[in-house]
Amino acid sequence: MAIDITVRGAGVAGLSAAWACVKRGATVRIIDPNGVGAGASGGIVGALAPHVPEQWNPKKAFQLESLLLSETWWPEVEAAGRTPSGYGRTGRLQPLVENTRDLALSRAKGAETLWQGRAIWEVIPAITGFAPPTDTGELIHDTLSGRIHPAQACASLAAALSAKGADFASDAPDEGHVIWATGYQGLEQLTARHTRLVGAGIKGQAILLDYDARTQPQLFIDGLHIIPHFDGTTAIGSTTERDWANPTATDAQADDLLARARAAVPVLADAPEIRRWAGIRPRARTRAPMVGAHPFNKGQFIANGGFKIGFGMAPLASEKLADLVLTGENTLPPDFAPIASL
Repeated sequence: MAIDITVRGAGVAGLSAAWACVKRGATVRIIDPNGVGAGASGGIVGALAPHVPEQWNPKKAFQLESLLLSETWWPEVEAAGRTPSGYGRTGRLQPLVENTRDLALSRAKGAETLWQGRAIWEVIPAITGFAPPTDTGELIHDTLSGRIHPAQACASLAAALSAKGADFASDAPDEGHVIWATGYQGLEQLTARHTRLVGAGIKGQAILLDYDARTQPQLFIDGLHIIPHFDGTTAIGSTTERDWANPTATDAQADDLLARARAAVPVLADAPEIRRWAGIRPRARTRAPMVGAHPFNKGQFIANGGFKIGFGMAPLASEKLADLVLTGENTLPPDFAPIASL
């Protein structure tokens, strides 16, 4: 079988790009020596959280469209492979901090325009149970935020791709167009070919608890994400570590995550711990995803640098990248172009 597209990397960036190409009739091979979701995409947190609705720019507009697209995109993947992704547009709650009410209300007005009536940002009275603490008696609620189970989503994409005839390999030569989706190692390789830093790997640690809040919104409390998953587990994350030695080891920083979550949300106090996870997330120097033509390898492409917004950007970014690869049409934001990061 002749291969039209070779995708190097079986994380969410590579798998979603492969899926978008397969839907257009291309034959695709995904190559990853470590298998599906072996890196940062195999995590447990999965906060699909939007940027605040203010100081609008192309990246925020793109994220809005991608988060909205997720409502049909992930169910399509699930149906094709008959495997759940853990996606749900369940919203988010944040505590309203003292002296920030006017700002929150301003953002609510901004959302009315910028989110085009397709999602709401609002201030609501505090609630009990699975909710963040608030000294002001009010919370910020948005209906745009979603959740995904990262490892399960990668398995869902792999199942959909297999059902459509895509090929998976641990090693194989390049054939056809090549998409590089190789995570932080790929950013390191680009840096080695350039005169300055292109991007870096940022370590994150997370914890999974046996607590069923699957119908509840996710919580964001002072930098802490608490995500109820579809399978009755709840994830807590994550750390942001620029200096690290062991990419998969957890330590006292994970203990701190757990302690903060239990203190902030009392219903989690006695929830049993299922497991801990650590991995290295690829962050481009510009903090925008790198999606587009490869700056050094003519005729090849890159999908990388998603960092904390990779899963949220994946649906639309993959569709736009497939257009570029297969037809030459480029409607990606200029800031996403890999050359912009160089």
